[in-house]
Amino acid sequence: MRNKLNSTKKLVLTATFIAIGLVLPFLTMQVPSIGNMLCPMHIPVLLCGFICGGPYGLIAGLCLPVLRSVIFGAPVLMPTALAMAFELAAYGFVSGILYDLVKNVKGGVYIALIGAMIIGRMVWGIAAFGLYHAVGNVFTWKIFATQAFVRAIPGIILQLLFIPLLVIQLEKAVSNEVIYERK
Repeated sequence: MRNKLNSTKKLVLTATFIAIGLVLPFLTMQVPSIGNMLCPMHIPVLLCGFICGGPYGLIAGLCLPVLRSVIFGAPVLMPTALAMAFELAAYGFVSGILYDLVKNVKGGVYIALIGAMIIGRMVWGIAAFGLYHAVGNVFTWKIFATQAFVRAIPGIILQLLFIPLLVIQLEKAVSNEVIYERK
């Protein structure tokens, strides 16, 4: 799929994913306790990594939480949005890089997605530890485990169901398009 996209199309798609990431939290944050659990900014960044590639996913992930903080005031820039920028950059980059390596392996989409989710959460933990301590807040292993995994379970489930389905369908659509072009 990605091989069919030139750099201009990848840039436009990346901007589109950033725009989706700016708007999507408005839909999920009507009930803030549930909206936070759904991790709405993660989905477009992960998709950007899969569709456009790791470098584009990294850019989308770095920009999205900071832009959302500056434009809408949520999440709070320091330390939340900055820690999320590291996390989402890792999601976008790792999903694209891992998918390149395993896309021809059965279940490759899931391998890349789960790998990106684990690495992204580890990056978030490291960034959050440093940033929270820089502003004088406590960040413990319990806070890390609760925020990164326990509270994120609905979002993790949503990502595991939605993202592979969409990526696989896009792959099929592109391969069918190539077949029809040849006829």
